Amino acid sequence: MLREIGPGGTLAAVLAEAGIAAPARAEVALALGAEYDLRRLRPGHQVIVEVTPDGTPRRVALKVEDGLQVEAIFGDTSTTRVVAPEPEIVTLAGEARVESSIFAALEAEGIPARFAIDLAQMLGGTVDLRRDLQGGERLRLLWREARAGGEPIRQPEIAFASLESGDALYEVVWPADDSARATIYRDGQVLRIFAQPVDGARLSSVFGRRRHPVYGTVRMHTGVDFAAAKGTPVRATAPGRIAFIGWRRGYGRLVEIAHDAETMTRYAHLSAVPGDLAEGGRVAAGDTVGLIGATGTATGPNLHYEVLVDGRPMDPLSDDSLARVIRPAEQDGAALARLRGARAMLDERLAVDLPAYASSDRL
Repeated sequence: MLREIGPGGTLAAVLAEAGIAAPARAEVALALGAEYDLRRLRPGHQVIVEVTPDGTPRRVALKVEDGLQVEAIFGDTSTTRVVAPEPEIVTLAGEARVESSIFAALEAEGIPARFAIDLAQMLGGTVDLRRDLQGGERLRLLWREARAGGEPIRQPEIAFASLESGDALYEVVWPADDSARATIYRDGQVLRIFAQPVDGARLSSVFGRRRHPVYGTVRMHTGVDFAAAKGTPVRATAPGRIAFIGWRRGYGRLVEIAHDAETMTRYAHLSAVPGDLAEGGRVAAGDTVGLIGATGTATGPNLHYEVLVDGRPMDPLSDDSLARVIRPAEQDGAALARLRGARAMLDERLAVDLPAYASSDRL
């Protein structure tokens, strides 16, 4: 029997529907719960139940997020295992014309709209995606999807973006490894290196006044929040010196990095900090400074990320303070080779996905 968890549905209800008695249902929940937090079951997750002729469970499996399957087998000895799918990595490309916003342009073309956040992070301080775009700008993107059985099993990852703004061409090449360091180019020349604080995370709360999710009052949110699974690496967004490691009320476990005499970044709600990280030590952009957690005042695992200038919080998605303290990278051959390779792959994919596409003659 295969059943999908519906709104308000539970594993116990599915097992009862399969005719499994209450003591056996408890045994199944205990076995599966050893490998998967059953509180994370959501509508859309699937339950597979196999029973013996006398109604006792033989095999119960959960198909949950990212194509993961948790399976419990019952008999003389009971075993539970987690089966992760071997994903197929598919490279896709798309093109959009920006009229009202990057988000709307991506959504209209069926391109993952969440990439608007990646672009805002990368180009913040270089191009203000809310004020500088006049309409009609061309945006081209290359991204990767991990699929199992033809279905996406996790969030897509952006690989390359090209944006024409005014008389300039901005391009961003994201790394294929786990370094999290992306290279930003203007008119074919390296402008700077940037690291996202959490790779592939979902922006769950923006900078500004909001109703606090815990206290219920309207107050200033002094940073941005990125929701991700507990234990996901948190990375320094720019080189600097560790100014503080410890706990603070509300923030929970916290790391602060001083980038110059005026500019600091703050990484909060961490579950852990690397043992070799120490106050006064230096970090580079992309270095791991902690792991996603829910310490302090948090409703779930996330990173609360702040940029402060002279002690005042600034909007991390639009302020240019970090751009000023990140020195332009050298125009090394490897960086330029990565750009040429990304351009070639984008043109190749667009030629397949958009036959009418005519590539730009811009260098």
